[in-house]
Amino acid sequence: MNDMFSKIRHTAEFLKKKGFLKPEVGIVLGTGLNDLTGSIKDPLKVAYSDIPDFPESTVESHKGVLIYGHIGSKRVVAMQGRFHYYEGYSMQQITFPVRVMAELGVHTLLLSNAAGGISPQYQKGDLVAIQDHINLLPENPLRGLNGPEWGNRFIDMSAPYDPTLMALIETVGTRIQIPVKQGVYAEVPGPNLETRAEYRYLRSIGADLVGMSTVPEVLVAHHVGVKCAAISVVTDLCDPDHLKPVNIEEIIEIARSADKKLSSLITGLIDIL
Repeated sequence: MNDMFSKIRHTAEFLKKKGFLKPEVGIVLGTGLNDLTGSIKDPLKVAYSDIPDFPESTVESHKGVLIYGHIGSKRVVAMQGRFHYYEGYSMQQITFPVRVMAELGVHTLLLSNAAGGISPQYQKGDLVAIQDHINLLPENPLRGLNGPEWGNRFIDMSAPYDPTLMALIETVGTRIQIPVKQGVYAEVPGPNLETRAEYRYLRSIGADLVGMSTVPEVLVAHHVGVKCAAISVVTDLCDPDHLKPVNIEEIIEIARSADKKLSSLITGLIDIL
């Protein structure tokens, strides 16, 4: 595990030499979500494939570029595409960028994703701030990380999504007239979508949304002392009694159609952090 520490520091030093100096806010852009990158001023861009020890995104809608620059007065580093368990990566690989961001100086992490809407209150294209989550993955990024150098392995998760950030998201949404709902997000391994019976099960255990990302990054953010918030774009409706076939192209297109308002919400939030 000390080898992982060396890799984190090596990657951070590489990025510092590229000009990624003391970022304050980290951003993870999910499936089909790229509009925010146009709001980053004086951007420095590095492909994941050029970053030491970084995984490479294998999902077509995830561009695989790390971007550094400014949004307002804040220094930001944005992942244009993330890594998923279903791609075959380990949990340590999936969350490696979060540890690198923390090593660079990031204190706030803002995540986005495309998710299925289980709650009947949601419509396609809705933005939903995640207020809590249910982790249904078979693995945990903190497993095996034991020792004083790693800090507390038994991290508290009573408030995984920072209440202050949640309140600010609501404030910004009201100000710029973009409705933001709230919900509980369940993460499943994927890559298949769910059956009718699985949607019924997810609803019965309290899930409003379902997706294939975000939770591992949130766990590691807490482990390294980075506060976080996450917003889902509802890309398909998961009503088991009226379920219709859906394909990934449709999901990506719906995410793209909501991209501009999500970008406005996140840039507005960063402005007042």
